[in-house]
Amino acid sequence: MTSSFGLGLRTQHYNEFLNARQPVDWLEVISDNFMVNGGKPLAILDRIRSDYPMTMHGVSMSIGSVNGLEEDYLKRLKALEQRIEPMWVSDHLCWGGVHGRKLHDLMPLPFTQEALDVVARNIHHAQDVLKRPLVVENVSSYVEFKDSEMTEWEFLSEICNATGCQLLLDINNIYVSAFNHGFSAFEFIDGVPKEHICQFHLAGHQNNGDHLIDTHDHPVCAGVWDLYEYALTRYGNVPTMIERDDNVPPLAELLDELDIARKIAGDVLITEGAA
Repeated sequence: MTSSFGLGLRTQHYNEFLNARQPVDWLEVISDNFMVNGGKPLAILDRIRSDYPMTMHGVSMSIGSVNGLEEDYLKRLKALEQRIEPMWVSDHLCWGGVHGRKLHDLMPLPFTQEALDVVARNIHHAQDVLKRPLVVENVSSYVEFKDSEMTEWEFLSEICNATGCQLLLDINNIYVSAFNHGFSAFEFIDGVPKEHICQFHLAGHQNNGDHLIDTHDHPVCAGVWDLYEYALTRYGNVPTMIERDDNVPPLAELLDELDIARKIAGDVLITEGAA
């Protein structure tokens, strides 16, 4: 089976995708940018969608919210999903607001049974609306909750068992959190159920010496490439994309970076096949 490699669709690169076919297998769009009734963004999306398969990646569902998911948000998400017919729909394992106020950030959860019950209830709700499995992404974190009762990878595994959801593993986020909290990134990868892995994200971060910040504004570093290689040996052929959210470079630079992922995956899969 051939691996597939994608990029996040960013406004800086619209014209290049509109004017010529680019060497990517699919594109990931930020759902929240297109959950509108009309206008230029949707018109451009429709044109690009005619040439590339797409996935939808959200940042505002707030899967960990104790108040439940917003019905209007799910309604608009469903409308976009029906419009572009993505390969899958994903969002982050986090919460993003309290008492009606949006924090516009991806806040980590305590890994407790209570939090797991909240997340499972919300994922079931989203899946009932979407009529498909939701794909959940691990976020990076900078502090730990003293009340956590399990590891992050155990928490993810329990969520999959409880809901049947799938996982988007952000390899950079694993690397960042492992550095910040002193756990093994390789143990994280070993601990997540293989059959639920749907996609990989690769990205860069800011190194502040004693801690890392998940900025997604740098190229993928050597340590993340090594972890990606290890994940491929564990999970096999998984769709992979480069994610850049700030300091977005010319498209050609991202395509070169994507070629590194292709080469690593090709080498691993050839070796695994030979074994």
